[in-house]
Amino acid sequence: MTSTLTTDVMELQPLPVVAFPNSSGSKDTFEPFNRLSENREAINPPNVPKNASATTSPEVFPLSKLQLAMTILQPSLVNFFGSFTSGIITVGLPIIASSISLQRSLYLWPSSVYSLTSGAALLIAGSVADIIGARLVEVCGIFLLGIFVLACGFSQTGTQLIVFRALQGIALAMHIPASVSIIASAVPSGRARNIGFGCLGLTQPLGFSFGMVVSGIMIERVGWRSGFYLSGTAILAAAAASWLTLPKMKAEVEGLTIGDLLKKLWKEVDWVGGTIAGSGLALLSYVFAMVSADLSIIRSATTASLLAVSLVLLIAFPLWMRYRERQGQSALVPNSLWKNLPFASICALVALSYGAMNSMEIFSSLFFQEVQNHSMLTASLHLLPNLMVGVCINLSVGIFVDRLPAGWLVVGSSLLCAVAPLMMALVNPNWKYYYLELWAQMLAPLGTNVLFTVGLIIVSDNFPERTQALAGAVFSTAAQFGTSLGVGVCQVVALGVMGPDVSPSVDPNSTTSEGAREMLRGYRAGFWTMFALMVCSVLIAIVGLRRTGKVGMKKD
Repeated sequence: MTSTLTTDVMELQPLPVVAFPNSSGSKDTFEPFNRLSENREAINPPNVPKNASATTSPEVFPLSKLQLAMTILQPSLVNFFGSFTSGIITVGLPIIASSISLQRSLYLWPSSVYSLTSGAALLIAGSVADIIGARLVEVCGIFLLGIFVLACGFSQTGTQLIVFRALQGIALAMHIPASVSIIASAVPSGRARNIGFGCLGLTQPLGFSFGMVVSGIMIERVGWRSGFYLSGTAILAAAAASWLTLPKMKAEVEGLTIGDLLKKLWKEVDWVGGTIAGSGLALLSYVFAMVSADLSIIRSATTASLLAVSLVLLIAFPLWMRYRERQGQSALVPNSLWKNLPFASICALVALSYGAMNSMEIFSSLFFQEVQNHSMLTASLHLLPNLMVGVCINLSVGIFVDRLPAGWLVVGSSLLCAVAPLMMALVNPNWKYYYLELWAQMLAPLGTNVLFTVGLIIVSDNFPERTQALAGAVFSTAAQFGTSLGVGVCQVVALGVMGPDVSPSVDPNSTTSEGAREMLRGYRAGFWTMFALMVCSVLIAIVGLRRTGKVGMKKD
């Protein structure tokens, strides 16, 4: 992989941005963004006041071949180890909960709170990175990420683990948009940048799946804490290396004093808009997480109040964006962007697909362990095909995404991906693994792995060059919120069917006890919910991306 990546990077040199070539080879504006480009002057770019002078992307100092390769590989390595810890928690949850006295009602919190806090902070983190420089935010973010990952390994109580996972999510929110901005600004457009985005997309599910597989061995041999120690140390090493290898871009704040920098941040970052959007999404995710832990909470006045407040905040966000645009001030996500059908469709697709497929991995692991009573190691090996197919798909998409229409890629992969939860919903626990479960795990990663590269290219193309960190933040916010919401919805459905007091079957070959039957019905209901989410994704892709041609092509 390294040799191929280096060759592609060496062949492509930075070129001035003119237009996307269409299928006929002319330098016309690429569909489906021609209407957006024609009206570009009428749209207030995110994070840029209307009265501001036009600016180009940050100036990037000349990069060596090694530094260009490291620009792609270093953020990908951080993604890998950050997601690796989530995989450990997913598979090792029963043992982790037992060792730190984590209550059953809080089982999903170490995973949910991570997505919740990162999703709430992404928009503001992206805006800050665009102003003070992506490199500085990236280095600070991954340094904090390494510290909090190590802290998770030292946790002695369930509360400590949840708190450190929440802080880990905030640090991740600093890293994700900054890494997108660095690749978008420093790596030449075309196949090299596609590979860069593909690596970012590859390493997240790869790290998660690898953590799920390897943790089965690590936990049984050396304990669950070793995974966090390994990941934290690797991330801190990457933080030190990033300071030396990441490209130095000439930022707008160069030469400013601390006081001037703070004034610039206060003036140009839409703190109110970021707080409104982040708080609304966080509260809604929190409500679903609480309800998924205990369905009786849905009848409480507190839950109803939080739900009402979250909905009010989410409705207020586009109103605030409209006010900011009319005042000639910076807007995080201008309302005009939502009129662009491919952009709006990609955001919806990311939310639905990521929610469904993250739930698929979590529920599959629990199904193997609690319904079929497999050991943690066996459950990890059953998830291995998910990992292997995910790696192959992401590498292929990064290389060939510019050769096939994006709509076909997304629709086809989402349709195949929808079959995976359908198989898990129909499987008999007493059947052999290779009857249906193997094929379900092989099909599961198709949708999200294709969607990450295609979606990130489309979202990035809809934002000005100088706000690529914000573009990455918008994409990642949809993914994180979709994950939190999807897992919460599937858990609510499963618990509603199986009931709160169901325990795993004692006999791995028996599903005759009432508790085992209820648990099986609950997990099947969860898989049917995932299938419904993926069917919605397919329909959205057909309607929203039907006119989308090739993306990620080299700009002349």
